Amino acid sequence: MALFITDNRVPFGQKIAFGVGMFANQMFPAILSIFMVVLVQDLGFPGWMWGVLFFLPRVFDSITDPIMGFISDNTKSRWGRRRQYVFIGAIVMGVSFIVMWQLYRENGISYNFTYFLLWSFAFYLGLTIFSVPYVAMGYEMSNDFHERTNIMAVAQWIGQWAWVIAPWFWVVMYDQGWFETADVATRELAVWVGIVCMVCAMVPAIFLKSKSTVDENYAPLNVNTIGSSLLEILENFKEAFKSKPFVKLCIATFFIFNAFNTIAAFSFFIIVWYLFNGDAGAAGFWPTLFGSVGALVTTFVVIPVVAAMSKKIGKRKAFMLSQAISIVGYLMLWFLFIPGKPYMFLFALPFFSFGIGSLFTLMMSMTADVIDIDELNTGKRREGVFGAIYWWMVKFGFAIAGALSGVIMSLVGFDSTAATQPEAAITGLRIFYSGFPILGTLIALYTMRNYDVSEERANEIRAELEKRKAAT
Repeated sequence: MALFITDNRVPFGQKIAFGVGMFANQMFPAILSIFMVVLVQDLGFPGWMWGVLFFLPRVFDSITDPIMGFISDNTKSRWGRRRQYVFIGAIVMGVSFIVMWQLYRENGISYNFTYFLLWSFAFYLGLTIFSVPYVAMGYEMSNDFHERTNIMAVAQWIGQWAWVIAPWFWVVMYDQGWFETADVATRELAVWVGIVCMVCAMVPAIFLKSKSTVDENYAPLNVNTIGSSLLEILENFKEAFKSKPFVKLCIATFFIFNAFNTIAAFSFFIIVWYLFNGDAGAAGFWPTLFGSVGALVTTFVVIPVVAAMSKKIGKRKAFMLSQAISIVGYLMLWFLFIPGKPYMFLFALPFFSFGIGSLFTLMMSMTADVIDIDELNTGKRREGVFGAIYWWMVKFGFAIAGALSGVIMSLVGFDSTAATQPEAAITGLRIFYSGFPILGTLIALYTMRNYDVSEERANEIRAELEKRKAAT
């Protein structure tokens, strides 16, 4: 059963506390997408190193997530199942993020590559310890079909400010009035980002209430039961993937989110090299405005509209419509990246933003509905496991996306160290930038075409679960 807030309506203050954690959960990847450009643009990392640094730590992250989900679901503690891990994970990822970015040009590419890779593993371990229990806390907050969407909408609204703020780091990093070079900027800015995000990540652990689980009948967690625990984790995987609605959510998220992330960093290169012929100084605020305006549209337009659509036409139809709008946006970006008229791409952003902007508001809400189905079928309440498996799909795909980014840059012949770029390289980046996310979105739409967990069915399942609880 839910272990801290069992009422259908969740106090707004609790939604805010959960949402502040989402800011940290999204600020770290948002800043990484900005800072990672420095590795190529300023520290001279070749494309294959870029790919490895995206791929290996995220593969490690995808392995640890299900383990952390199992641990979180079965923790017996007077603090409950989640809070202590959220607090510890916040510290680990904050400190390791700061240390990870202490890169010095004079140490050479090979040393910096190895140093960054090793500290990346520490950072992603901290992210796992924090994020898996944190996401599970959100799934537990309400049993109501629409209140779950409201909770995720508030959390995503707060989290989106990370994407509004993060692009402005480009301006600061490449303004010599602030920092001599961008690698100096990342060393200093990482300290402030790490501290602020660490504090924000602690907020849910401090302010979201939980009940003691000392007397719960959970699977034992000790050295002697490691073997049986690993077998149970594998069994959880098998049981989760027997749920057809859950599999559809995972597949749809995998293709939308990771197709987007494969090409996300290309916006900087397209704006600098296509719109401004490789002059990062002349590009000025435009790379920043691309990310920041898109995030503002998501914050003030997409999330409220999607939440309203979900109540009016249902979660599945709201998802289908939102993603169809995003396809229009990707098509518009092909035509509206115009040299000499950089402002034109702004007209595509309201459409473009519906893709990622609506994704997790709806998908996290729908995952909570699916967890109810699992409880009905198995008698177990496994928010941690399902959340971990869902995010395992996201993160494993994110690892593939990172590797693909490097492959694509090498494939089209893009070389950030060159004074000029071949026209074919820039055209290739633009083709992938619009085409790859459209392909991923179309696969997701096909997958979700017959998703069948409607509001009526979800309410029937909740009624049956409440009936069982009353009987016991």
